[in-house]
Amino acid sequence: MLKTLRDMFRIKDIRQKLFYTFMMLILVRFGSQLPVPGVDRSYFTNWFSQQNNGAFSFFSAFTGGSFERMSVFALNITPYITASIIMELLSIAIPALEEMHRDGEDGRKKISTITRYLTVGLSLFESVAMAIGFGRSGLIRNFNFLSVLSVVAALTAGASFVMWVGERITENGIGNGISIVLLINILSRIPQDLGTLGSQFVAGKSLAKGAMAIVIIAAVILLTIVLTILLTDSVRRIPVQYAKKVQGRRMVSGQSSSIPLKVNTAGVIPVIFASSLMSIPSIILSITGKSASGAGAVILGMLNQNNWFNFSRPYYMVGLVLYIVLNIFFAYFYTSITFNPIEVADNLKKQGGSIPGVRTGKPTSDYLEKVLKSIIFIGAVGLMIVVIIPIFFNGVFHADVSFGGTSLIIIVGVVLETVQKIESQMLVRNYRGFLSE
Repeated sequence: MLKTLRDMFRIKDIRQKLFYTFMMLILVRFGSQLPVPGVDRSYFTNWFSQQNNGAFSFFSAFTGGSFERMSVFALNITPYITASIIMELLSIAIPALEEMHRDGEDGRKKISTITRYLTVGLSLFESVAMAIGFGRSGLIRNFNFLSVLSVVAALTAGASFVMWVGERITENGIGNGISIVLLINILSRIPQDLGTLGSQFVAGKSLAKGAMAIVIIAAVILLTIVLTILLTDSVRRIPVQYAKKVQGRRMVSGQSSSIPLKVNTAGVIPVIFASSLMSIPSIILSITGKSASGAGAVILGMLNQNNWFNFSRPYYMVGLVLYIVLNIFFAYFYTSITFNPIEVADNLKKQGGSIPGVRTGKPTSDYLEKVLKSIIFIGAVGLMIVVIIPIFFNGVFHADVSFGGTSLIIIVGVVLETVQKIESQMLVRNYRGFLSE
């Protein structure tokens, strides 16, 4: 590993890309500390500390704490992520967008342009909602049109700038820029969360109890990371045999290949969809400054993941059941719009390929769909195990931390993807990579 690191920094191109990425990430973290002009940050910090809904901790982790501090980058990369998901969904409803997906590089450029405009629109909408909703409650010191306008302009510009940084990293740095920004945001929160765990379960305890707490915390984190790596790397490979071809006067034997189907086909998207959907009522009430009572309060309690393992009120577990159902549904739904068995079967047939023991055409697409359904369910169950482990310990032991299974899945996925890209560039130059050791 040390030799690989040394070889990596010997390559001037990779060294420059790493430095560029590092400097852009410093810029992101610096902007996350800049306050929005005219905003009472102490008000928002106090308000945020009183919230017990997991949705806000989830949002704070994705923004690297900039939302909690109400900085210029408070919205951070979340509008771009939302816009990208919306574009994925619209591609199956709008034929023109579906055609762009098939147009190669030109189509991707057009989709990227539309995604940018949609990101700015979502940033503007969220900024207006926050400025008016929280501003009336005391977030803005002098609540008037100009002050609201300045807050909206700052938040919208901040989100647009972060999007620009992510795209520049993709072009001139290492890895996918948007994923790298999201990764550094999540990592920036981990030291604070570990400090919270230490002060809550270790500080002030006897040596035996403190050591036991450290072992349990480390074991839970390690177990979640191991399961996340297994879930991320698990692949079902469908063997493919290509027919013999005539090249010149020679008969070339058919090649063998495979179709890799990831077990966790939808990645972390189902968790984001389900969490966002279940948090909408609480977010709307928080922005409008209203509170629920009676049956409404019970329903909101069910939707709050911090209450799911409150055994004194077992009816809150209904929210956990709903969460699991939504995740499984979105796993199937998202995979269905990103992987088309009929299209794959047609491409195999055109290229002279076939799955051993399965006829080409419709039987191939039926076989792929059958295999896909089974691995989607396995992947969704595995995803739920990874996500629920931290929620269980947070609920039972009241550990107030922002990172969990979702954050770890993103961290592992982005790190593995980035390492593979660095390795591919090193192998081109005849150096050994990380994953080949």
